[in-house]
Amino acid sequence: MRMLSLLAVPLVLATASPALAKGCVRGAAAGGVAGHFVGKGHAVLGAAAGCAVAHHHYAKQARAQKTVIKTRG
Repeated sequence: MRMLSLLAVPLVLATASPALAKGCVRGAAAGGVAGHFVGKGHAVLGAAAGCAVAHHHYAKQARAQKTVIKTRG
């Protein structure tokens, strides 16, 4: 257990960033509900997939907005 915490704590701290979590909660909620209706035990998988998809969407949107701001000056 001690070895697990020695490995998990730095990993969690390195990945815990508010900017990286944008859209994850909304996507996880939608994915969890969809996974629940698909079948038993799929809610967690759906939540993880929803989080990843929503994060990708918001990151892509932020990159597009950043390039528009740079081109406008």
